[in-house]
Amino acid sequence: MQLEKQDIQILKLLQRDATVSTAAIAEHINISQSPCWRRINRLEQEGLIKGRVALLNREALGMEVVVFATVNLTSTGRQNLIEFERDIVLHPEVMECYTMTGIWDYMLKIVTRSIRHYEEFVRNTLTASPAIRELHSHMAVTEIKNISELPLDTQL
Repeated sequence: MQLEKQDIQILKLLQRDATVSTAAIAEHINISQSPCWRRINRLEQEGLIKGRVALLNREALGMEVVVFATVNLTSTGRQNLIEFERDIVLHPEVMECYTMTGIWDYMLKIVTRSIRHYEEFVRNTLTASPAIRELHSHMAVTEIKNISELPLDTQL
């Protein structure tokens, strides 16, 4: 799909603030409201806008621990991969999960209230899984940058 300049402007505005009105977007990019609404609707239908959410303040909610965990499975056979992936999506502590190249099978981003909660999650959930052979925890100490905006200007 080829994006026009106005599409990119709309996406940039919405990823900064999804509550901004169609009228405000239209005014900002200098088009009328109806064509702006049609563009937004098309971007949603084509899957470029997956959803609109509120970004919560994890620390204000008492979720102080961020861990990046690397995982190797006991076997990387198709069935083992499917079972691990089916299981891992059920745990709300796991915010992100990626398959990896290199020495690790998966990378997880895990958020918990405390170190104790993380330890319980690892002991009672992750290492209790027969699919996991090896798990290494990498605790985040200081958050330097955490954004949700994609770099549209540099990629399109």
